[in-house]
Amino acid sequence: MPLPHRIATLLYCFDDAGQVLLMERRREPNKGLFSPPGGKLRIDEGESPHACACREAQEELGLDLEVTDFRLAGMVSEHGYEGQAHWLMFLFELLKPLRELPPEHEEGAFCFTPRENLNTLPLPQTDRERIWPWFWKYRGGFFAAHCRCHSDGRQEWALEESRDG
Repeated sequence: MPLPHRIATLLYCFDDAGQVLLMERRREPNKGLFSPPGGKLRIDEGESPHACACREAQEELGLDLEVTDFRLAGMVSEHGYEGQAHWLMFLFELLKPLRELPPEHEEGAFCFTPRENLNTLPLPQTDRERIWPWFWKYRGGFFAAHCRCHSDGRQEWALEESRDG
């Protein structure tokens, strides 16, 4: 049976001190884990990934931003994630620092954390093992990666494109 394809954006935001903004998720996927804020594209409306990033910044962070406030940092596709769906995720870095912590809402609560503390938090496995390391390595540039998720939990990753920043 074919799986649905889901498209989402993730927002990589930082404060003046360079700390990472994370959300402790209250809903699936990744309930109880820390991840960047973001959400699904409104495919039925023909929403672009950049427009989705702006909308999600408004909905989740309370920020009115323009597409020029973001930089496309990466693209990650996941084949058969948790046996539920194929995912295509666009990773956007907010180019200006956040001045304050966004208020919590139904999706989750926010925190700033130093980069070196990421490994101490409960993160999705794919974020910890691949996405965050590639984000840091190619920050200011770009990367595209693909993961084939197997039903036995194995993951086969391929870095398909990269440019240093």
